[in-house]
Amino acid sequence: MLKTFLGLLLSTLLVSTAFAQQTDTLKADTNILNKYRLDPPKNALPVRVRPVQVNEQLIPVELLDYKVSYWRKTIQWGLNFNQAAFTNNWSAGGISSIALGTNFDLKAEYNKTPLDFTTETNLLYGLAANKGEGSRKTNDRMFLDNKLATQITKKWYFFGSISFESQFSAGYTYTDQSGNAAPKGLLISNFMAPGYLTESIGFEYKPNKYYDIRLGTGTAKQTFLTDTALYHNIPANYGVKPGHSFYNQLAFQGVATIDKDIMKNLHLTARYALFIPYIQPLAYTTHRLDATLTAKVNRLINVSMNATLLYDKNTSPSPQATEGISMGVSYTFP
Repeated sequence: MLKTFLGLLLSTLLVSTAFAQQTDTLKADTNILNKYRLDPPKNALPVRVRPVQVNEQLIPVELLDYKVSYWRKTIQWGLNFNQAAFTNNWSAGGISSIALGTNFDLKAEYNKTPLDFTTETNLLYGLAANKGEGSRKTNDRMFLDNKLATQITKKWYFFGSISFESQFSAGYTYTDQSGNAAPKGLLISNFMAPGYLTESIGFEYKPNKYYDIRLGTGTAKQTFLTDTALYHNIPANYGVKPGHSFYNQLAFQGVATIDKDIMKNLHLTARYALFIPYIQPLAYTTHRLDATLTAKVNRLINVSMNATLLYDKNTSPSPQATEGISMGVSYTFP
């Protein structure tokens, strides 16, 4: 029986070994197996998501320390110098001379709607000295103008103004009334002889920054003549009766001004004043035109030409004129 038992056990082992060596017939996708082998899936945990809320927050900001200025100011100062010299034996002839002229212009404007205030100061003075003749005045003017206006429409204003005009020193003519030479000079003007003070109210037309027209329907003009020595030298006596030093007139006044760069480095300044007295004939209407044309060479050097035309029967029965061309130093602030 033992042999029989051993034989059955051996047969059983052989059959088991044969079945174990048979191949698996089930097909497997190795890519999927490798994927799960290398990157096993993570456990999905619940995630709590909160909605994003945006709230407006006001951040305090300190204002910058800016100051608004309603003023516009310009100051211009100029100095002109001319000189010529000759030896005593210069065959072409000539006379040694030296001339010096200066000008000061101040313009300031305060503009805050509806008010507009402007002030202008114009000072001119010049001297020339020719050998053997001494010094003689070539230019002399003192002019101040102040105006306060309130805006009515976009281009029209109602204004009130006051202006003053005179000169710094005594003025002489070197020909007498007959046209003969007067080497020592004949006194014809002085400070406040004449001097003019003019008050005016009316309407102003100002279409732009460089051009305006004043129509002074109510104007009063006072003429001062403080030097009585002029009574014998000026036939018209500046409208002041001999023995008096003051004369008042009521009139209509028109003033037109332009202050503009007409070309690059070329500036034109002009002022025309019309004065029509109410109680005198139209022949006593006064016209005055002052114009200056300035060409800038550089920031400091310029060439200027100025001219004045005047018709005033209270100073002369015929028109008067003066002009000058100069080259010098001029500086404008700012």
